[in-house]
Amino acid sequence: MNKIPMTAEGAAQLKEELHNLKSIERPKVVSAIKEAREKGDLKENAEYHAAREQQSFMEGRIKDIEAKISNAEIIDIKNMPKSTRVIFGSTVVLINLDDEKKVTYKLVGEDEADLKQGKISITSPLARSLIGKEQDDIIELKMPNGITEYEITKVKYE
Repeated sequence: MNKIPMTAEGAAQLKEELHNLKSIERPKVVSAIKEAREKGDLKENAEYHAAREQQSFMEGRIKDIEAKISNAEIIDIKNMPKSTRVIFGSTVVLINLDDEKKVTYKLVGEDEADLKQGKISITSPLARSLIGKEQDDIIELKMPNGITEYEITKVKYE
């Protein structure tokens, strides 16, 4: 199976979520199932069915996280030689040449992407056009309303 790139920060977040699910949430659900069983007839016991459904979702999430971690290629940008080249995990400051707006994005794995936090997936069109470029380069991004040009003003390895 192909390795999936992931930042060290993203891997740590997944491991923390996995630990929380296994050591805190799983025992809560098992306890809820036990309490619901003690109330009698399981066919008409809504609490029991809700707890079992919650357990099913949680176990699915645990398996999903374990698979992601086992297939992850963890890349720690802090250990990379400093450069002005855009690579996976780098933070890029861009200026939209059409309206002079400044934006900052960190290039991360698909599971870590969160636009509100300024993290874009390495597979996004913008990230793909940035990879391998240097500080002060200008990129063209094809958008539905035409081509937008961005200038790379800074590349950070943090």
